[in-house]
Amino acid sequence: MFGFKNANVYVEGKGIIKICLQIENGKFSSFLDSNLLVELKDDLIIVPGFIDEHIHGANGSDVMDGTIDDLLNISRAISRDGVTSFLATTMTMEEEKICKALDNIHNFMKEEHDGSTILGVHLEGPFISKKYCGAQDPSNIQKPSIAAIEKYISASGQKIKMVTLAYEECEDGFIKYLNEKDIVPSIGHSDCTSDLLKKGIVEGIKSSTHTYNAMRGIHHRDIGIVGEVMLNENVYAELICDLHHVSEDAIKLLYKCKGKDKIILITDSMEARYLNDGIYSLGGQEVFVSNETARLKDGTLAGSILRMNDAIRNIQQVLNISLEDAVDMASINPAKNLKIHNRKGSIAINKDADFVIVDKYLNVYATFVNGKQIYKGENYEK
Repeated sequence: MFGFKNANVYVEGKGIIKICLQIENGKFSSFLDSNLLVELKDDLIIVPGFIDEHIHGANGSDVMDGTIDDLLNISRAISRDGVTSFLATTMTMEEEKICKALDNIHNFMKEEHDGSTILGVHLEGPFISKKYCGAQDPSNIQKPSIAAIEKYISASGQKIKMVTLAYEECEDGFIKYLNEKDIVPSIGHSDCTSDLLKKGIVEGIKSSTHTYNAMRGIHHRDIGIVGEVMLNENVYAELICDLHHVSEDAIKLLYKCKGKDKIILITDSMEARYLNDGIYSLGGQEVFVSNETARLKDGTLAGSILRMNDAIRNIQQVLNISLEDAVDMASINPAKNLKIHNRKGSIAINKDADFVIVDKYLNVYATFVNGKQIYKGENYEK
Protein backbone atom coordinates (compact mmCIF):
# COMPACT_ATOMS: atom_id res chain seq x y z
CA MET A 1 0.00 0.00 0.00
CA PHE A 2 1.15 3.56 -0.72
CA GLY A 3 -0.46 6.92 -1.34
CA PHE A 4 -0.52 10.62 -0.65
CA LYS A 5 -1.25 12.67 2.45
CA ASN A 6 -3.40 15.81 2.40
CA ALA A 7 -3.02 16.12 -1.36
CA ASN A 8 -5.07 18.06 -3.87
CA VAL A 9 -7.10 15.24 -5.46
CA TYR A 10 -9.84 15.42 -8.08
CA VAL A 11 -12.28 13.00 -6.43
CA GLU A 12 -15.26 11.80 -8.44
CA GLY A 13 -18.36 13.80 -7.49
CA LYS A 14 -16.47 16.18 -5.20
CA GLY A 15 -14.07 18.15 -7.39
CA ILE A 16 -10.52 18.98 -6.32
CA ILE A 17 -10.31 18.67 -2.54
CA LYS A 18 -7.65 18.23 0.13
CA ILE A 19 -7.71 14.57 1.05
CA CYS A 20 -5.59 11.49 1.66
CA LEU A 21 -5.45 8.85 -1.07
CA GLN A 22 -4.45 5.23 -0.53
CA ILE A 23 -3.61 2.82 -3.36
CA GLU A 24 -3.44 -0.94 -2.92
CA ASN A 25 -3.32 -3.85 -5.38
CA GLY A 26 -3.61 -1.51 -8.32
CA LYS A 27 -6.82 0.14 -7.06
CA PHE A 28 -7.82 3.30 -5.22
CA SER A 29 -8.48 1.72 -1.83
CA SER A 30 -9.20 4.46 0.74
CA PHE A 31 -9.30 8.16 1.49
CA LEU A 32 -8.10 7.58 5.07
CA ASP A 33 -4.80 8.80 6.54
CA SER A 34 -1.87 6.48 7.21
CA ASN A 35 1.74 6.84 8.32
CA LEU A 36 2.74 5.23 5.00
CA LEU A 37 1.46 8.16 2.96
CA VAL A 38 3.76 10.80 1.49
CA GLU A 39 3.16 14.50 0.95
CA LEU A 40 3.16 16.25 -2.40
CA LYS A 41 4.05 19.85 -3.00
CA ASP A 42 0.99 21.98 -2.39
CA ASP A 43 0.89 23.25 -5.98
CA LEU A 44 0.43 19.74 -7.42
CA ILE A 45 -2.89 18.05 -8.21
CA ILE A 46 -3.80 14.37 -8.64
CA VAL A 47 -6.27 13.88 -11.50
CA PRO A 48 -7.61 10.74 -13.22
CA GLY A 49 -5.49 9.31 -16.01
CA PHE A 50 -6.25 10.50 -19.52
CA ILE A 51 -7.84 8.11 -22.03
CA ASP A 52 -7.15 8.65 -25.74
CA GLU A 53 -9.69 6.70 -27.79
CA HIS A 54 -8.18 7.88 -31.09
CA ILE A 55 -4.41 7.80 -31.62
CA HIS A 56 -2.37 6.41 -34.54
CA GLY A 57 1.17 6.92 -33.33
CA ALA A 58 3.90 8.91 -31.61
CA ASN A 59 7.66 9.17 -31.25
CA GLY A 60 8.43 7.64 -34.64
CA SER A 61 6.04 4.68 -34.38
CA ASP A 62 2.62 3.95 -35.89
CA VAL A 63 0.02 1.35 -34.96
CA MET A 64 0.07 0.18 -38.59
CA ASP A 65 3.79 -0.62 -38.36
CA GLY A 66 2.60 -3.90 -36.90
CA THR A 67 5.35 -4.64 -34.37
CA ILE A 68 5.36 -5.09 -30.60
CA ASP A 69 8.26 -2.65 -30.29
CA ASP A 70 6.30 0.10 -32.04
CA LEU A 71 3.27 -0.34 -29.78
CA LEU A 72 5.54 -0.33 -26.73
CA ASN A 73 7.24 2.84 -27.97
CA ILE A 74 3.88 4.58 -28.39
CA SER A 75 2.55 3.44 -25.02
CA ARG A 76 5.67 4.61 -23.18
CA ALA A 77 5.95 7.91 -25.03
CA ILE A 78 2.39 9.14 -24.47
CA SER A 79 2.63 8.50 -20.73
CA ARG A 80 4.65 11.73 -20.51
CA ASP A 81 1.43 13.59 -21.41
CA GLY A 82 -0.65 11.84 -18.73
CA VAL A 83 -2.24 9.24 -21.03
CA THR A 84 -2.79 6.05 -19.02
CA SER A 85 -4.85 4.11 -21.58
CA PHE A 86 -5.76 4.32 -25.26
CA LEU A 87 -7.31 2.67 -28.27
CA ALA A 88 -4.69 1.71 -30.85
CA THR A 89 -6.15 3.23 -34.02
CA THR A 90 -5.77 1.74 -37.49
CA MET A 91 -5.92 3.30 -40.96
CA THR A 92 -7.49 2.48 -44.32
CA MET A 93 -4.83 0.29 -45.91
CA GLU A 94 -4.72 -3.10 -47.62
CA GLU A 95 -6.74 -5.77 -45.78
CA GLU A 96 -3.60 -7.82 -45.16
CA LYS A 97 -1.84 -4.88 -43.47
CA ILE A 98 -4.86 -4.08 -41.31
CA CYS A 99 -5.13 -7.70 -40.20
CA LYS A 100 -1.41 -7.81 -39.40
CA ALA A 101 -1.74 -4.68 -37.24
CA LEU A 102 -4.82 -6.11 -35.48
CA ASP A 103 -3.08 -9.40 -34.74
CA ASN A 104 -0.10 -7.48 -33.38
CA ILE A 105 -2.32 -5.45 -31.04
CA HIS A 106 -3.96 -8.66 -29.83
CA ASN A 107 -0.57 -10.23 -29.09
CA PHE A 108 0.62 -7.07 -27.34
CA MET A 109 -2.42 -7.08 -25.07
CA LYS A 110 -1.70 -10.63 -23.89
CA GLU A 111 1.28 -9.39 -21.86
CA GLU A 112 1.83 -6.70 -19.25
CA HIS A 113 3.96 -3.73 -20.31
CA ASP A 114 5.44 -0.73 -18.56
CA GLY A 115 3.56 1.98 -20.47
CA SER A 116 0.05 3.20 -21.05
CA THR A 117 -2.55 0.44 -21.35
CA ILE A 118 -3.99 -0.51 -24.74
CA LEU A 119 -7.71 -0.97 -24.16
CA GLY A 120 -8.37 -2.34 -27.64
CA VAL A 121 -8.70 -1.18 -31.23
CA HIS A 122 -10.32 1.82 -32.87
CA LEU A 123 -10.86 0.69 -36.47
CA GLU A 124 -10.80 3.99 -38.35
CA GLY A 125 -11.45 2.75 -41.84
CA PRO A 126 -11.71 0.97 -44.18
CA PHE A 127 -15.49 1.51 -43.86
CA ILE A 128 -15.52 5.17 -44.89
CA SER A 129 -16.64 7.50 -47.69
CA LYS A 130 -14.38 8.29 -50.63
CA LYS A 131 -15.75 11.84 -50.66
CA TYR A 132 -14.57 12.43 -47.08
CA CYS A 133 -11.61 10.08 -46.90
CA GLY A 134 -9.34 12.85 -45.61
CA ALA A 135 -5.78 11.57 -45.30
CA GLN A 136 -6.83 7.94 -45.85
CA ASP A 137 -6.16 6.07 -49.09
CA PRO A 138 -9.44 5.82 -51.06
CA SER A 139 -8.22 2.82 -53.06
CA ASN A 140 -8.52 0.58 -49.97
CA ILE A 141 -11.99 1.67 -48.83
CA GLN A 142 -14.48 -1.17 -48.30
CA LYS A 143 -18.26 -1.34 -47.94
CA PRO A 144 -19.28 -1.71 -44.27
CA SER A 145 -20.62 -5.28 -44.18
CA ILE A 146 -20.92 -7.91 -41.49
CA ALA A 147 -18.79 -10.33 -43.51
CA ALA A 148 -16.00 -7.75 -43.79
CA ILE A 149 -16.00 -6.71 -40.13
CA GLU A 150 -16.02 -10.35 -38.99
CA LYS A 151 -12.58 -10.82 -40.59
CA TYR A 152 -11.18 -7.87 -38.65
CA ILE A 153 -12.82 -8.88 -35.37
CA SER A 154 -11.26 -12.33 -35.73
CA ALA A 155 -7.82 -10.92 -36.60
CA SER A 156 -7.96 -8.69 -33.51
CA GLY A 157 -8.86 -11.51 -31.15
CA GLN A 158 -12.18 -9.77 -30.39
CA LYS A 159 -10.34 -6.59 -29.34
CA ILE A 160 -12.10 -4.05 -31.58
CA LYS A 161 -13.86 -1.50 -29.34
CA MET A 162 -14.82 1.23 -31.82
CA VAL A 163 -15.42 1.47 -35.57
CA THR A 164 -15.49 4.71 -37.56
CA LEU A 165 -17.92 4.35 -40.44
CA ALA A 166 -19.82 6.09 -43.21
CA TYR A 167 -23.38 5.15 -42.32
CA GLU A 168 -24.69 5.88 -45.81
CA GLU A 169 -22.51 3.01 -47.07
CA CYS A 170 -23.56 0.44 -44.44
CA GLU A 171 -25.45 -2.72 -45.25
CA ASP A 172 -28.63 -3.36 -43.25
CA GLY A 173 -27.97 -4.70 -39.78
CA PHE A 174 -24.34 -3.49 -39.58
CA ILE A 175 -24.91 -1.06 -36.68
CA LYS A 176 -26.98 -3.61 -34.78
CA TYR A 177 -24.22 -6.19 -35.26
CA LEU A 178 -21.57 -3.83 -33.85
CA ASN A 179 -23.68 -3.09 -30.78
CA GLU A 180 -24.28 -6.80 -30.21
CA LYS A 181 -20.50 -7.23 -30.22
CA ASP A 182 -20.15 -4.34 -27.72
CA ILE A 183 -18.34 -2.24 -30.34
CA VAL A 184 -19.02 1.52 -30.43
CA PRO A 185 -20.23 2.65 -33.89
CA SER A 186 -18.87 6.14 -34.61
CA ILE A 187 -19.97 8.28 -37.56
CA GLY A 188 -17.00 9.74 -39.40
CA HIS A 189 -15.34 10.21 -42.80
CA SER A 190 -18.91 10.29 -44.02
CA ASP A 191 -21.28 12.14 -46.37
CA CYS A 192 -24.37 11.09 -44.40
CA THR A 193 -27.37 13.44 -44.45
CA SER A 194 -28.94 14.56 -41.19
CA ASP A 195 -32.16 12.65 -41.87
CA LEU A 196 -30.27 9.43 -42.54
CA LEU A 197 -28.06 9.93 -39.49
CA LYS A 198 -31.16 10.25 -37.30
CA LYS A 199 -32.04 6.71 -38.38
CA GLY A 200 -28.46 5.57 -37.69
CA ILE A 201 -28.50 7.01 -34.18
CA VAL A 202 -31.76 5.19 -33.46
CA GLU A 203 -30.06 2.01 -34.69
CA GLY A 204 -27.15 2.59 -32.32
CA ILE A 205 -24.52 5.06 -33.55
CA LYS A 206 -22.97 6.36 -30.33
CA SER A 207 -20.29 8.87 -31.25
CA SER A 208 -18.79 11.15 -33.87
CA THR A 209 -15.20 10.74 -35.05
CA HIS A 210 -13.10 13.96 -34.87
CA THR A 211 -16.22 16.14 -35.10
CA TYR A 212 -16.17 18.79 -37.86
CA ASN A 213 -13.29 17.12 -39.69
CA ALA A 214 -13.86 14.81 -42.69
CA MET A 215 -17.66 14.84 -42.56
CA ARG A 216 -20.70 16.55 -44.10
CA GLY A 217 -21.03 19.97 -42.48
CA ILE A 218 -23.95 22.25 -41.70
CA HIS A 219 -26.17 23.68 -44.44
CA HIS A 220 -29.42 25.48 -43.78
CA ARG A 221 -31.44 22.87 -45.70
CA ASP A 222 -29.49 19.89 -44.37
CA ILE A 223 -27.64 20.28 -41.09
CA GLY A 224 -25.50 17.27 -42.01
CA ILE A 225 -23.51 15.18 -39.58
CA VAL A 226 -22.12 18.12 -37.65
CA GLY A 227 -25.56 19.63 -37.02
CA GLU A 228 -27.21 16.33 -36.10
CA VAL A 229 -24.39 15.47 -33.68
CA MET A 230 -24.83 18.87 -32.03
CA LEU A 231 -28.57 18.38 -31.63
CA ASN A 232 -28.59 14.78 -30.43
CA GLU A 233 -27.85 14.37 -26.74
CA ASN A 234 -27.17 10.64 -27.11
CA VAL A 235 -24.04 11.06 -29.25
CA TYR A 236 -20.54 11.76 -27.96
CA ALA A 237 -18.43 14.16 -30.02
CA GLU A 238 -14.70 13.57 -30.42
CA LEU A 239 -12.68 16.76 -30.81
CA ILE A 240 -9.08 17.42 -31.90
CA CYS A 241 -8.39 20.51 -29.82
CA ASP A 242 -5.06 21.60 -31.30
CA LEU A 243 -6.57 24.91 -32.54
CA HIS A 244 -5.68 23.93 -36.12
CA HIS A 245 -8.30 21.27 -36.89
CA VAL A 246 -11.07 23.44 -35.45
CA SER A 247 -11.29 27.14 -34.65
CA GLU A 248 -11.98 28.58 -31.21
CA ASP A 249 -15.48 29.60 -32.29
CA ALA A 250 -16.17 26.07 -33.55
CA ILE A 251 -15.10 24.73 -30.14
CA LYS A 252 -17.40 27.20 -28.38
CA LEU A 253 -20.33 26.28 -30.63
CA LEU A 254 -19.86 22.55 -30.00
CA TYR A 255 -19.62 23.14 -26.26
CA LYS A 256 -22.76 25.29 -26.25
CA CYS A 257 -24.68 22.48 -27.94
CA LYS A 258 -23.14 19.41 -26.29
CA GLY A 259 -22.03 20.63 -22.87
CA LYS A 260 -19.09 19.24 -20.92
CA ASP A 261 -20.41 15.69 -20.61
CA LYS A 262 -20.60 14.79 -24.31
CA ILE A 263 -17.27 16.08 -25.67
CA ILE A 264 -14.31 13.70 -25.85
CA LEU A 265 -10.84 15.09 -26.39
CA ILE A 266 -8.63 13.02 -28.68
CA THR A 267 -5.18 13.60 -30.16
CA ASP A 268 -5.50 11.68 -33.45
CA SER A 269 -1.72 11.94 -33.32
CA MET A 270 0.63 10.31 -35.83
CA GLU A 271 4.24 9.19 -35.63
CA ALA A 272 5.71 12.72 -35.72
CA ARG A 273 4.40 13.58 -32.24
CA TYR A 274 7.47 14.62 -30.16
CA LEU A 275 9.71 14.74 -33.27
CA ASN A 276 11.11 17.59 -35.36
CA ASP A 277 9.46 19.07 -38.43
CA GLY A 278 10.02 16.95 -41.53
CA ILE A 279 8.52 14.30 -43.80
CA TYR A 280 6.78 11.34 -42.16
CA SER A 281 4.20 8.69 -43.06
CA LEU A 282 0.57 7.97 -42.20
CA GLY A 283 -1.41 5.15 -43.78
CA GLY A 284 1.26 4.74 -46.45
CA GLN A 285 1.11 8.39 -47.54
CA GLU A 286 3.76 11.09 -47.13
CA VAL A 287 2.98 13.64 -44.43
CA PHE A 288 4.70 17.00 -44.13
CA VAL A 289 5.01 18.33 -40.58
CA SER A 290 5.60 22.03 -39.97
CA ASN A 291 4.03 24.93 -38.08
CA GLU A 292 2.53 22.48 -35.55
CA THR A 293 0.46 20.68 -38.20
CA ALA A 294 0.72 17.45 -40.20
CA ARG A 295 -0.51 17.62 -43.81
CA LEU A 296 -0.48 15.65 -47.04
CA LYS A 297 1.22 17.22 -50.05
CA ASP A 298 -2.10 18.76 -51.15
CA GLY A 299 -2.55 20.44 -47.76
CA THR A 300 -5.06 17.97 -46.29
CA LEU A 301 -4.66 17.65 -42.52
CA ALA A 302 -3.23 14.21 -41.73
CA GLY A 303 -3.75 13.46 -38.07
CA SER A 304 -1.96 15.71 -35.60
CA ILE A 305 1.11 16.04 -33.41
CA LEU A 306 -1.06 17.08 -30.46
CA ARG A 307 -0.28 16.05 -26.88
CA MET A 308 -3.23 15.20 -24.65
CA ASN A 309 -2.35 17.57 -21.82
CA ASP A 310 -2.09 20.35 -24.41
CA ALA A 311 -5.56 19.46 -25.71
CA ILE A 312 -6.98 19.75 -22.19
CA ARG A 313 -5.14 23.01 -21.60
CA ASN A 314 -6.38 24.42 -24.91
CA ILE A 315 -10.04 23.67 -24.28
CA GLN A 316 -9.86 24.98 -20.73
CA GLN A 317 -8.48 28.28 -21.97
CA VAL A 318 -10.81 28.60 -24.98
CA LEU A 319 -13.95 27.90 -22.96
CA ASN A 320 -12.77 29.42 -19.65
CA ILE A 321 -13.92 26.31 -17.77
CA SER A 322 -12.61 24.65 -14.63
CA LEU A 323 -9.71 22.24 -14.64
CA GLU A 324 -12.09 19.49 -13.55
CA ASP A 325 -14.48 20.05 -16.46
CA ALA A 326 -11.62 20.07 -18.95
CA VAL A 327 -10.08 16.89 -17.48
CA ASP A 328 -13.47 15.12 -17.66
CA MET A 329 -13.35 15.42 -21.46
CA ALA A 330 -10.21 13.27 -21.49
CA SER A 331 -11.09 10.85 -18.69
CA ILE A 332 -14.63 10.04 -17.57
CA ASN A 333 -16.25 10.97 -20.91
CA PRO A 334 -14.23 8.53 -23.05
CA ALA A 335 -14.57 5.94 -20.26
CA LYS A 336 -18.37 6.23 -20.50
CA ASN A 337 -18.31 6.08 -24.30
CA LEU A 338 -16.25 2.89 -24.14
CA LYS A 339 -18.36 1.49 -21.26
CA ILE A 340 -15.40 1.15 -18.89
CA HIS A 341 -16.41 3.91 -16.44
CA ASN A 342 -17.05 1.32 -13.72
CA ARG A 343 -13.28 0.82 -13.51
CA LYS A 344 -11.56 3.76 -15.20
CA GLY A 345 -11.99 7.47 -15.89
CA SER A 346 -12.19 8.93 -12.38
CA ILE A 347 -10.72 8.68 -8.89
CA ALA A 348 -13.09 6.61 -6.77
CA ILE A 349 -12.73 3.66 -4.39
CA ASN A 350 -12.13 0.31 -6.13
CA LYS A 351 -11.44 1.87 -9.53
CA ASP A 352 -8.13 1.20 -11.28
CA ALA A 353 -5.41 3.46 -9.87
CA ASP A 354 -4.70 5.24 -13.17
CA PHE A 355 -3.80 8.82 -12.33
CA VAL A 356 -1.62 11.77 -13.21
CA ILE A 357 0.14 14.34 -11.05
CA VAL A 358 -0.04 17.76 -12.68
CA ASP A 359 0.20 21.42 -11.78
CA LYS A 360 -2.54 23.94 -12.49
CA TYR A 361 -1.06 24.53 -15.96
CA LEU A 362 -1.41 20.80 -16.76
CA ASN A 363 2.32 20.17 -16.86
CA VAL A 364 2.74 16.45 -16.12
CA TYR A 365 4.99 15.49 -13.19
CA ALA A 366 4.21 11.77 -12.96
CA THR A 367 1.89 9.18 -14.50
CA PHE A 368 0.66 5.99 -12.84
CA VAL A 369 -1.13 2.94 -14.28
CA ASN A 370 -2.70 0.45 -11.87
CA GLY A 371 -0.77 2.16 -9.10
CA LYS A 372 2.61 1.74 -10.83
CA GLN A 373 4.61 4.77 -11.88
CA ILE A 374 5.22 4.66 -15.64
CA TYR A 375 6.53 8.20 -16.09
CA LYS A 376 8.50 10.54 -13.84
CA GLY A 377 9.16 14.12 -14.86
CA GLU A 378 12.39 15.91 -14.03
CA ASN A 379 10.65 18.09 -11.43
CA TYR A 380 8.88 15.27 -9.60
CA GLU A 381 10.63 14.49 -6.32
CA LYS A 382 8.80 11.35 -5.14
